Amino acid sequence: MYGDGWSTTGLDTPKRSPHAVSDPAIKKAKPGVTPAGLVIDKPYKMADGGGLYLLVTPAGGKLWRLKYRFGGKEKLLSLGASYPDLGLADARARRDEAKKQLADGIDPGAAKQETKRVRLEANANSFEAMAREWHKQKARRWAHRTADKAMVHLQTYVFPEIGHLPVADVKASQLLAMLRKVESQGIAYTATRLREMCGQIFRYAVATGRAEDNPAAHLLGAMQKPATAHRPAITDRREFGEFLRVVRAADRFEPITRYALYFAMLTFVRSQEFRFARWEEIDFKAREWKVPAHRMKVGKNLPAHTVPLSNQALALLEELRDLSGHTPWLFPKAKGYGENEVISGNSVGKMLNNLGYQGRQCAHGFRASARSILSEQGWSFEAMERQLDHKEANGTIAAYARAQHLPERRRMMQAWADTCDALETGGEVILLHGRTA
Repeated sequence: MYGDGWSTTGLDTPKRSPHAVSDPAIKKAKPGVTPAGLVIDKPYKMADGGGLYLLVTPAGGKLWRLKYRFGGKEKLLSLGASYPDLGLADARARRDEAKKQLADGIDPGAAKQETKRVRLEANANSFEAMAREWHKQKARRWAHRTADKAMVHLQTYVFPEIGHLPVADVKASQLLAMLRKVESQGIAYTATRLREMCGQIFRYAVATGRAEDNPAAHLLGAMQKPATAHRPAITDRREFGEFLRVVRAADRFEPITRYALYFAMLTFVRSQEFRFARWEEIDFKAREWKVPAHRMKVGKNLPAHTVPLSNQALALLEELRDLSGHTPWLFPKAKGYGENEVISGNSVGKMLNNLGYQGRQCAHGFRASARSILSEQGWSFEAMERQLDHKEANGTIAAYARAQHLPERRRMMQAWADTCDALETGGEVILLHGRTA
C-alpha cells in the first residue's frame, strides 16, 4: 500500500512529510490506481501524517482512518464520514483531538464507542421513543381510529418540538411552549388533549424508571380553557317529530345504517357503545342490553351498564336479526365480520348529514334530545343520569350506580320510545312516569 508519509515517536508532535495529502490530490484519487500510478485491485492509503490517512477502496469510497498506539497496542480508528462529507481540514482536527485524548491517557476508540453508546441510550429514551412505546401499549386496547388519531397528533404537534429530547430532561416550560404554539392555531381543545396525552406518556416513563417527574402535571391552570363544544341536538318536540318523519321516509340508505340510527335514538347511548354491540349482550327475556364496562366512556372497572329495552327496541332487534344475526355484531359493516369490523363512527352521522341535518342533529345528540324531552315529562334527574351513565364523582356510589333506579329507568325507556312514536305521527302525547298527561 501507499506509505504513511508521517513519522511519530510516542505522542510527540508529528513533523509534516513531503508526502502529506492535499485536497486536489484527494479529488484526483481513483480506485485501483495509486497516486504513484501503480495499478492494484485492493484498497490503498493516502497518508497525511500523525497516523491519519485516507483509504481509497476499489468501490470508490474515500474513508478517513487514524492509526495510533494505546497501551502498547496498535489500533485503528474510523473518523466517521467519508470524503468529501468530512473534508481534509476537519479530518485533521479530529486527528488532533484524538491526540489530545491520548495525551490525557484516554483511548480515542473506546471514547468513541462510549459516546455512541450514550447517544443510542439517549435516543432510546427520547420523548418520541417513549411516546411510541406508550402508544404501542395503548393501541392494543384502542379502536384503530383512536390509535391513528393519537399518533397523527403526536407526529404533527409534539415530536417536531420535543421528540428529540431525553424524556427525563423535558422541562415544564418546554412542554408549555409546545402547547401554546398549538393554542395559537386556534385549537385549544387539541392542546388540552395533547397535555393529557403527554401526561400519560411521562407517567409511563416514570413507572418504567426512565424519568423522575411528570412536567405535564405542573401545567394545570397555565393553559387556555377550551370552549365547550356541544353536540348538535334537536330538543324541541315538534321539530324532533318532523325529524323522525324525515328519517322514516329515508329508505334509500343502507339498512344496517338505518337500524343503527334508530337503535341509537331509542337507547341514547354513545357511539362506541352501540357500534360495537354484540348479540351476546342482548337478553331478550330480561328485555335489556348489558354494555360491557370496557366499552363505556367512564367507569371501565365498574359493572356492565344496563340499558332497558322498550317494545320498539326489541321489535327492531328482531328485524335486525334477519340481517346480522349470523354475525357477532348487531351492526357489522357491509363486508367482512372479523374483529372490529363494524360500521364506522361516521356511518350514522353521514346519513344525518345527507338528510340535511348537519349541525342540527348527530348520533351523540340523541342523548341531549332524550334528556331534554324526558326532563319535560318529569322523569327524575337520578334516573336520567344513571341511564346516560354520566360520571359519578363519589367512588362508593359509582360502584353500584349502574344498577340504581332500574324500575324507573325501564318505565322511562318505554316512555321515550312511545313519545318518539307519538311525535313522529304528529301527536302531542306527553307521558309522565308512564301515565298519559
